[in-house]
Amino acid sequence: MTSPMSGPTGADAAKSVAAAKAAEAKSKSLGDKDTFMKLLVAQLKYQDPTKPADSTAFLAQTAQFTQVEKLEDMIGMLQSQRMIGASSLVGKTVTYMDELGTPQSGVITSAKLNGDSEPTLKVGNTDVQLSKVMEITTDSKTA
Repeated sequence: MTSPMSGPTGADAAKSVAAAKAAEAKSKSLGDKDTFMKLLVAQLKYQDPTKPADSTAFLAQTAQFTQVEKLEDMIGMLQSQRMIGASSLVGKTVTYMDELGTPQSGVITSAKLNGDSEPTLKVGNTDVQLSKVMEITTDSKTA
């Protein structure tokens, strides 16, 4: 009784990327995959037996599901790479721009990833986003 979904288009791909980013921010990527599968199963379960779903449309839906899974895997790998890069900065001296636009310097004592895609560095008692860092130097005493 439900109509089959159309194949992926450029607009659908952009929507899929936006949906994957939103899922990452909300940490509900697993729920989104489950929801997609439930909708697909319901569509197959309640379709009119005299008019089964077009196999081409079914394959397109399966391909979309696979794309969403792969995008989520890539997002996870990207977050891991960013965290590894940020953790390699621990112990280094950085110059960064504070909220007022004034350059500040200090030694990075830790790095963390709080759900968003950008790592946060701990410089003294201040949390600094990696994008605010202007210069990284190695202390000559620790080199």
